[in-house]
Amino acid sequence: MSIEVKDYGVTADGQQVKQYIMTNRQGMKAVLLNYGAVVTEIHVPDKEGVLQDVVWGYDSVAGYEGNGTGFGSPIGRNANRIGGARIEIAGKQYELQKNNGENNLHGGQPGYNCRMWRGLIADDNKVEFSLESPDGDQGFPGNAKVKISYTLTEENELRIAYEASADQDTIFNLTNHSYFNLEGQTSDNVLEQQVWMDADAFTPTDDGLIPTGEIRSVQGTPMDFRSYHAIGERIEEDYEPLKQAGGYDHNYVLNNEGGYALCCKLKSLKTGIVMEVYTDLPGMQLYSSNFLDKEAGGKSGRVYGRRSAVCFESQYFPDAVHHENFKSPICPAGETYRTVTGYRFTLE
Repeated sequence: MSIEVKDYGVTADGQQVKQYIMTNRQGMKAVLLNYGAVVTEIHVPDKEGVLQDVVWGYDSVAGYEGNGTGFGSPIGRNANRIGGARIEIAGKQYELQKNNGENNLHGGQPGYNCRMWRGLIADDNKVEFSLESPDGDQGFPGNAKVKISYTLTEENELRIAYEASADQDTIFNLTNHSYFNLEGQTSDNVLEQQVWMDADAFTPTDDGLIPTGEIRSVQGTPMDFRSYHAIGERIEEDYEPLKQAGGYDHNYVLNNEGGYALCCKLKSLKTGIVMEVYTDLPGMQLYSSNFLDKEAGGKSGRVYGRRSAVCFESQYFPDAVHHENFKSPICPAGETYRTVTGYRFTLE
């Protein structure tokens, strides 16, 4: 196992960005930046032994300074949507940024993925990034301290651990927004890749993609991934949730009962690569990059298009703060939010 640190580039305001290159004995490689604490590359061997870079990303610091797509990004303080861009905590109302129609999406600007984090090599296979988020940041209460650690194991798992606390009651709901395509950087389409999810239900939404509060069984619907289905197999079916989102962009109710467990798989028959997703969180957003639209500046000059990759975003349910039947993302003052999500790569 090795970790190499290199200069990557300079931000528009003159800050030096560092690149952390983690490599295990199996040849798997994960590359991170202290700018945004983003994951820029994940290289894993395919069935022919060829390393494939299976995440979308940019070729320069300038790309990551924009990064409205969220490539490789940690998202906070709150992943996903909050209806009306308004929350109430301990009887007090807080107005958030309306950056998705009348709603708040992924916390607001500046996002956690467009800030300089403090980087530290914590072990021979672990890099930690830390950030201070002041009271009122993005509209959320409390002076917060956030830490994200990336651990690369010899079992080809990139494990992401989140830890945060604040001096006021606040929301913590952090995730990673990497876009995966197990056929690598020559692929323009993820629709033939197959998904399995250990989830019996999902949370339907209104037309603004805000959950209604209903928990609906996937039985008999194109949302059912309890056995393998290609992403594109049913994505155009005449089913209202799919039409609302332009494809898959839905929160699934996981069966992990709060324990760190295997909850999702993605596999490519072409490369033989299988990605297993583990988490201890109650929800997983399956997003088929429906809103990705000719994103330029990608690796080796690539332009990434609609439905060219898929995201698995572990989370508390979207808009959970407004639904008593959803597990609350509110973390009391002085307590510590902790959660872990892992992406493990195997061959089939």
